[in-house]
Amino acid sequence: MPEGRHRLLYVTDLAYPARGRRYCDEDIRLTARLRDDFDLALCHPRDAAALMDAFDAVVVRNSGPVLAHRDAYDDFRARALRDGVRVYNPLTGRADMAGKQYLLDLSAEGRPVIPTVDRAGDLHRLPAADRYVVKPKLGADSIGLRVVSGAELGGLADGTVLVQPHIDFAYEVSFYFVDHDFQYALYAPDPDRRWELRPYEPTAADLEFARGFIAWNALEHGIQRVDACRAPDGRLLLVELEDLNPYLSLDALPAERQEAFATAMTASLRRFLAG
Repeated sequence: MPEGRHRLLYVTDLAYPARGRRYCDEDIRLTARLRDDFDLALCHPRDAAALMDAFDAVVVRNSGPVLAHRDAYDDFRARALRDGVRVYNPLTGRADMAGKQYLLDLSAEGRPVIPTVDRAGDLHRLPAADRYVVKPKLGADSIGLRVVSGAELGGLADGTVLVQPHIDFAYEVSFYFVDHDFQYALYAPDPDRRWELRPYEPTAADLEFARGFIAWNALEHGIQRVDACRAPDGRLLLVELEDLNPYLSLDALPAERQEAFATAMTASLRRFLAG
């Protein structure tokens, strides 16, 4: 590794049309802060594979759903693994980075996740509900999500979708981690306005829940977001473990918390590069 300032290729899609949010603002502000410590260039996810050899590491951030550039992402991933390119987050994630199979596996293990199956023969394993959520295994950002009645399920659960009971949760809450260190939590008090986030002070039980999934994923370095919902019985249930390019919603935090996150990310990147 060369001495002096490390060179980072920061992968983002500044034009990605996120619903109700501006991903580009977050990356512009965060890269401005990271430039205090690293030499840094931004690129679109379709350009990452061609450019990454000139940098000490690739940081994958708000690059949008992989579905929008599947061919480019698969090429980038294959070449990075083949050539030993340092990628942050590391490409060993077991959660969303590897697809949605983990929700099926964790559900089958009895972990605190929304009960999930993918085949008609397993529908009996779901609790009875008036409505069910059906979403593609390769989906992202609610693309292709449908809410259907129980009578419609038999012809849909063909192994290509996830089926879950529709839960009338009190609110959604997300826990943000750098490496294995908790940074902050945000929640949407109004389920119908899920992008209007406010700071959330987690209880000890909340943090134990979130840390359990971070430990399960076993990523030494990187940024992860544990998304959960508060079920009617008061329990937290996992909705998603985002370990590829989690949006951070930093604009929902006060300035000092934003700076604390940037400091933690900088320290994590330094450890990652020194490894």
